[in-house]
Amino acid sequence: MAAASISLSHNSILTPPPIPKTKTFLGVLPNSIKFPVTTSRAAAAAITSSRAISVVPRATSVDSGSTSEAGSTFHGLCYVVGDNIDTDQIIPAEYLTLVPSKPDEYEKLGSYALIGLPANYTTRFIDLNEMKTKYKIVIAGENFGCGSSREHAPVALGASGVATVVAESYARIFFRNSVATGEIYPLESEGRLCDECNTGDVVTIEMDESRLINHTTGKEYKLKPIGDAGPVIQAGGIFAYARSTGMIPAQN
Repeated sequence: MAAASISLSHNSILTPPPIPKTKTFLGVLPNSIKFPVTTSRAAAAAITSSRAISVVPRATSVDSGSTSEAGSTFHGLCYVVGDNIDTDQIIPAEYLTLVPSKPDEYEKLGSYALIGLPANYTTRFIDLNEMKTKYKIVIAGENFGCGSSREHAPVALGASGVATVVAESYARIFFRNSVATGEIYPLESEGRLCDECNTGDVVTIEMDESRLINHTTGKEYKLKPIGDAGPVIQAGGIFAYARSTGMIPAQN
């Protein structure tokens, strides 16, 4: 069966056609870039938003996370949040003047990640006088990344040292920005892991097997496959992926 092709523009409002979960969805992006996005229905809707993608350049000279086996496995401490964590909680608007393409400002942006969380989150995401978080994995509830469409939200998490977020569901623009910038892997859980895990638990995410192992509790959980969005994120975002595959010329 042929994959659907959608053209994005500033002036069009698109409603993606219904597609089965197993079908590869192709989006047509600015500059006529075509790339596989994901196999999940929710993610397809996220990428086909009517807003044009505006990519915040990734500062590749700064390490934005720890991975192994070409990004297929993540291991470390997790930080647990609840439902409806919005982009102002992820990175407040006052820090949006920082320019992520400048390595020093990219690092500084990361130091403010999740600084807007309510006071009931008594464990700091980033310790005082530190620029990076010790939590490589964020586990969240429903509607993670709701609110404004700021691309700085996934960039700030990536700059802080987060490798992936595992949420019950995402705001579609946040999911889309995560793929576009290539900063973090936005994985979806099949259950409510934010009620099953605690901040500080040691976890491993095995991308190839779509599972999360909580070594602290000894439990394992099934995750939804990220599909063809994985290679785009692993490459460093839309334009890095397009250059690596020859869709657009490589930078000099």
